[in-house]
Amino acid sequence: MLRKALLLGVAMMATPVFAAETGKDTPAPNADSVTRATVVVDGMTIPYQAVAGTILVHGAGYNDSNDVLNKRGVKVEAGKDDEDKNSPVASMFYTAYFKEGVPSAKRPITFLYNGGPGSASVWVHMGTFGPRRVNTPGDQHLPAAPYALINNPQSLLDVSDVVFVDAPGTGFSRIAGKDAAKEFLGVDGDGEAFTHFISKFLAKYHRYNSPKYLFGESYGTMRSAVVINDLEQEENIDFNGVILLSQILNYDNSADGPQFNPGVDDPYVLALPTYAATAWYHHCLPQQHADLKAFLKEVEHFAVTDYTVALRQGADLPENERQAIAEKLHDYTGLPTDYILRSDLRVNGGQFEQQLQAKTGMATGRLDTRYSSPTLDPMSKEVDYDPQSSAISSAYVSVFNDYVRNVLKYGTDETYRLFNPEDHWDNKHTQPGHGYQPKGVPNVMSDLAMAIKTNPNLHVMLNGGYYDLATPYYEGIYEMKHLPMPLNLQKNIEYAQYSSGHMVYVDPTALQQLHDNVAAFIRRTDNLH
Repeated sequence: MLRKALLLGVAMMATPVFAAETGKDTPAPNADSVTRATVVVDGMTIPYQAVAGTILVHGAGYNDSNDVLNKRGVKVEAGKDDEDKNSPVASMFYTAYFKEGVPSAKRPITFLYNGGPGSASVWVHMGTFGPRRVNTPGDQHLPAAPYALINNPQSLLDVSDVVFVDAPGTGFSRIAGKDAAKEFLGVDGDGEAFTHFISKFLAKYHRYNSPKYLFGESYGTMRSAVVINDLEQEENIDFNGVILLSQILNYDNSADGPQFNPGVDDPYVLALPTYAATAWYHHCLPQQHADLKAFLKEVEHFAVTDYTVALRQGADLPENERQAIAEKLHDYTGLPTDYILRSDLRVNGGQFEQQLQAKTGMATGRLDTRYSSPTLDPMSKEVDYDPQSSAISSAYVSVFNDYVRNVLKYGTDETYRLFNPEDHWDNKHTQPGHGYQPKGVPNVMSDLAMAIKTNPNLHVMLNGGYYDLATPYYEGIYEMKHLPMPLNLQKNIEYAQYSSGHMVYVDPTALQQLHDNVAAFIRRTDNLH
């Protein structure tokens, strides 16, 4: 919604190249940087090749038959030298890790990315399945630099090659051309860019016949729903599986600001199990429960039965029932009954984060509610910052910037953009068969459903953390259970939850479980056995 490892091998220096065209930066083809090293996973030494580079992609309306090359090797529309009339182009940065000595047709490949929207993929790159990662033991703010980079014993290279991709305008990815921001920075434009990137990557590295997977986190799950459908319908490329981490496919289900969408009560219902898990973790419940999973099953049942029925009644809810629901919510969240009543039984994520530990002056995390830090303003209605983000961001950013330049030998003279600098994101989305959805927030549940219906062999894996309030785990389950597709296709979906937060992988134990679950998923679905 972070100690030291010896890398062996000879590297070739390469940095992103940008050609000056009428005073503006234009992405231009640049050399890849290739390095070699080894990683140890489950006692097995795996030699791999790392490639850091960029691939050029164009907008949805691009027609290469009308293009010519300018003097710098950049395609421009024929007869138009003014860059303002050039078609939009994106140079998408990636880091690919290939196990050496394995034929491509016998080797799965997985594309990974973060979300935002507008976030670089440094988090999954440095936290999940690459050969090196940041170490984040515990739920406390990490000490300042120097940070250590460790061999990643949970790397996915034991079962799949991995490719980490930065969205257009983030990381080392750049956009240029007329209306480039409007073209790429939106639900559909972003999806098109990733679709074209993947098809070009498969061609460049001869991976069309490899077992193929998408792995998206947070908004990256929304992107995955769009991309997997576009790959099938536009590119005629089926994937073996889609792996979702911390899912949100419908923004109407978000616990962030649901009070601005009155009449829609699902966010409160779907966040309640995470409130309960968080209160359990911080020992804020009136009565502690020994078994978290059993406790959450009880809360989930209450959420979709009595709580849902009560909220649906609105002002018609009898006062005695209102009081009873408030008291039950107190039992499950630890929040004062009178506060719950004053909130009309509807407490959003920001309120919960501010109020849960208010007596001790602590704010509760959003991305990972196990984290706590002093509240900035004890009188605020909602929390003012995210303790987990503050606790780990410096380590991730510092380690990656050191790693990409000194180990991967890429980007020495360039700025790695953690977030997209453009103040623009187009939420309009063309749903399959329906045209643009009604005004409001994006909902891509139909995209994922269509991808499964048109490829009944597509397997989907949903992973979520119990302590995630950015995309509560039960919200993801709810969305999966409501995909508009035949019931028999529900067998294509499997689920896993972890005692961690939005970035499940920051917890070493949860990361090992995530690795084992994803590796088993790939082995079951790669059609190699």
